[in-house]
Amino acid sequence: MDSMDFNNYQFRAAKTAIYPKEGLQGLLYTSLGLVSEAGEVAGKVKKVLRDDQSIISPDRHEQLVDELGDVLWYCAMVADELGITLGYVAMRNIDKLEDRMNRGKIQGSGDNR
Repeated sequence: MDSMDFNNYQFRAAKTAIYPKEGLQGLLYTSLGLVSEAGEVAGKVKKVLRDDQSIISPDRHEQLVDELGDVLWYCAMVADELGITLGYVAMRNIDKLEDRMNRGKIQGSGDNR
């Protein structure tokens, strides 16, 4: 399976971005798009439970992959609006998770654990 690094993806995805960008409009638009697409992922999973006897068919699998791609696009555009790269977001997240794991705080809740 082929892969692409986050920053290259973000650069190429930004070339397809057509949305209002004045002031906070870009951040609002991309944030709303992100939660909307995440909801579509959840909706597809719900249909696996309701309609597919909890079995992910090849067709449903492809639908989920496509929706995840839309989530990734919006993540990239939110990062763009914040002036950061997806690579930075990914590295910072891994650093946070590894720190929590090393301190035995990977489980639980709260941002500052």
